[in-house]
Amino acid sequence: MTHKKPQVSIIFPAKNEGENVQSTLDSLFNTKTNIKFETIIVDDGSTDGCCDFLKNNPWKNQVKLVRTTGVGAANARNSGSNIAEGEYLIFCDAHLNFENWWIDRLLQPILTGKTDVVSPAIASITEPDKVGYGMSLNHLLKVYWNKKRSNLFETAVLPGGCLLIPKKVFNDVGGFESGFKTWGHEDVELSIKLWLFGYRCTIQPNVKVFHLFRKSHPYHVSNDDIYYNLLRLAYSHFNQMRIQKCKKLIKQTNPLKIEKLVIQDGVKLQRQLYFEKRKFDDNWYFNKFNIPF
Repeated sequence: MTHKKPQVSIIFPAKNEGENVQSTLDSLFNTKTNIKFETIIVDDGSTDGCCDFLKNNPWKNQVKLVRTTGVGAANARNSGSNIAEGEYLIFCDAHLNFENWWIDRLLQPILTGKTDVVSPAIASITEPDKVGYGMSLNHLLKVYWNKKRSNLFETAVLPGGCLLIPKKVFNDVGGFESGFKTWGHEDVELSIKLWLFGYRCTIQPNVKVFHLFRKSHPYHVSNDDIYYNLLRLAYSHFNQMRIQKCKKLIKQTNPLKIEKLVIQDGVKLQRQLYFEKRKFDDNWYFNKFNIPF
């Protein structure tokens, strides 16, 4: 009997999630689907034992557990993708609840060729009437939620809390930015990279997942790391004018210090490779979505 590969690999990065990982998996395994999927948990150096329950949990044989050593949000996701067997990857936060058939319905527009990457609507677990439909960027490069639309539509930014991407597309763009520090701009960078490389990013508003929105991280995130990621994103994809604008967004620390670190880490070679490969430039992207930056 041959081992039938899963069609979808669902990847959950987790760090100090408390009981959220267990409640997320309970929701996942109790929802209906006709899609064969595997589940991958990436425990990125948690200190609260949030994944220890898997040793004695009824779902333990259905979950692959990867342990990383605090590599950060982007690389934890990449670590999960490295062992994924599915043709399609779904990256999910480890604090979600799901509805029946969400996987099937989210996958459909990709299988029918209507899009390349897709996210559902994302509602608040605590206030389910509050729903976001993908994101865009403002004049300070901060994300904000799109308003509801009736059918599948293009979005500037896919929310990292839940997105579905074919593995071949994910690999073609190099995955999440492997040079990023702990946290910040992962979903923005991936979305920009996908668009510039010629892929379509969309929202399926008729599929909804429920997300626990928190006021603070359950682990330390420094401003320097967030600014580092911002400048690495800018150097990877933006023209010189926008790089300078990003440097002006850096407060409470020396932007030249951050810039020096980014350049030391080889971003100029990455910039050259990306510019050679991409189909569109950053002006095209900002104009397409009317982003005033």
